[in-house]
Amino acid sequence: MRWFLLTLRVLLGAVFLYAAYTKLSQSWLLFAMSINAYKVLPAWAVEVVARTLPWFELLLGLSLIAGIWLRYSSALAASILTVFFILMLRSYGLGMEIDCGCFGLGEPISPKTLIRDGALLVGAFALAWFSWIPLSRRSADRVAA
Repeated sequence: MRWFLLTLRVLLGAVFLYAAYTKLSQSWLLFAMSINAYKVLPAWAVEVVARTLPWFELLLGLSLIAGIWLRYSSALAASILTVFFILMLRSYGLGMEIDCGCFGLGEPISPKTLIRDGALLVGAFALAWFSWIPLSRRSADRVAA
């Protein structure tokens, strides 16, 4: 179980690092256009999110990989992925043909992106769940089984 959680933590951290890298390597205005396409935020909030989200993803990815504040970073990862997934489902359900904005430009929301992000969401919830269960309880459950 320990190796599974380590692998999951590093995988999720790497995904957040890659997402941050792709957004930081392009103009924040291009990312802002992706955010604005969802039509859920006012213009001032689009700019704030476009300028800050990649840096937040970078810090979150580093925190997950390093295992720093794992309970909180895994809960944050699950929360942010939940918001992203709900927005993607909403947009797909409304028939909006927009980029998901997950890893920069050029990736429209499709069943493929929904499956990928859904799998990341499940992984983030699993990591958060097992991060909050005390190690002594996990050991006791294993002995009882």
